[in-house]
Amino acid sequence: MDIWSRLKTELIDIVQYLDDTNNTMVYRFERFNNEIKYGAKLVVREGQAACFVNEGQLADVFTPGTHTLQTQNLPILATLKGWKYGFESPFKAEVYFVSTRQFTDLKWGTMNPIMLRDPEFGPVRLRAFGSYAIKVVDPGLFLKQIVGTDNRFTTEEITGQLRNLIVSQFGTILGQSKVPMLDLAGKYAELGAFIRQQMSAEFGKVGLDLPTFVIENISLPEEVEKALDKRASMGVIGDLGRYTQMQAADSMPIAAGNPSAGAGAGMGLGMGVAMGQQMAAALAGANQAGANQARPATPPPLPGQAVSALYFAAINGQQVGPFDVASLGAQARAGAVTRETLVWCEGMSGWAPAGGVPGLAGLFPPPLPPQGPAQG
Repeated sequence: MDIWSRLKTELIDIVQYLDDTNNTMVYRFERFNNEIKYGAKLVVREGQAACFVNEGQLADVFTPGTHTLQTQNLPILATLKGWKYGFESPFKAEVYFVSTRQFTDLKWGTMNPIMLRDPEFGPVRLRAFGSYAIKVVDPGLFLKQIVGTDNRFTTEEITGQLRNLIVSQFGTILGQSKVPMLDLAGKYAELGAFIRQQMSAEFGKVGLDLPTFVIENISLPEEVEKALDKRASMGVIGDLGRYTQMQAADSMPIAAGNPSAGAGAGMGLGMGVAMGQQMAAALAGANQAGANQARPATPPPLPGQAVSALYFAAINGQQVGPFDVASLGAQARAGAVTRETLVWCEGMSGWAPAGGVPGLAGLFPPPLPPQGPAQG
């Protein structure tokens, strides 16, 4: 540095910093050999604090306002007192301007999914992201713990460390909350406020505050979301049989309006009908097999013994039976079966009154003869 530049430095007596960026948290005021005049003016604006470091130690912190640097009790060093040393003053100080405004819209997110145990779906993997804001509340502590001797400290130099801290705390708190996965969307604000409260102590250890913490989204892996969409779709469809019928009915007008596609549509509809018939037949076969298994096995008749016919009867509007002739006779004696009761057995063309069936005629007494006129 030439003599004129050095003399201009000696004549400067205003120490201030005008920040034209939106990410500078700390700026070190540059002076020749860190020498400051006795009686210089220190201008600290709103949203700033000025930290004086003397011989490597934090000496004082100035709040917003204009300060005259005069007393020896503060780290104020006058280069005029060092002229006898040839402008090499032994008294030096560094001034750091610390921004105390909020730094907003800082992003956080999980680099890897967080493994959780959901009460409904079991083990799941969740991803989350959002934004937050920070503010320096203890400039001296922040300078000592984080900044060190950095001449310009920006938010990019600390957001990585803060993001790791946030994600670690977020996973722990989310796992302990036991909130079902499908209920998380309604609790973003509540979870964000709780996490901000829990992490304020960790931020305070380095002189920072966490005024805002926002959860923007908590999501599942793509394949899990697709499976969940299918499950939701089935819940909306409801009765699958009716849905299939509706789909077939909706396709008919489309096929009628597009003759060239009629064959394909008809083939598809026919395949659907055939498939439905096959499913119905399979179900009927399964039901018949179940009925056969449920019906107890009966031994064949003894050799030389005639097989009695089995009759079904319509009693009180319901089909009951089958009855052999003896059992049907007991029903007749009890009055449950009369001549007019409709019966049927294998070989009959249809239901007929019991009194008119040849094999059952002996179960009922003959009708009374008609009574003649009374004799006078």
